[in-house]
Amino acid sequence: MKAIGNAVHTVGTRILVIRADPAQLPKLYADVVDRRLKPVGKVVEVFGNVSAPYAAILCRKDCRMAAGEKLFIAMQERHHAGSRETKNSSE
Repeated sequence: MKAIGNAVHTVGTRILVIRADPAQLPKLYADVVDRRLKPVGKVVEVFGNVSAPYAAILCRKDCRMAAGEKLFIAMQERHHAGSRETKNSSE
């Protein structure tokens, strides 16, 4: 897990605005989870000052986050292009 920032407030029922950590900016459309690893939504926009950025999260359901709650990006296992196993044609 990689911490990306803290919840600031909601816009409507499905947009959550977070104050992002400038050193750990989330990538667009990255999956966001809470501290219990419960899926929250996806990053749809990063905006604001370079030294104090914000990010908009499109929540899967109605956003019910407390202000200040820490959010994370779930780090997924990456597959390297050369690591695929191929069938041996000599069998």
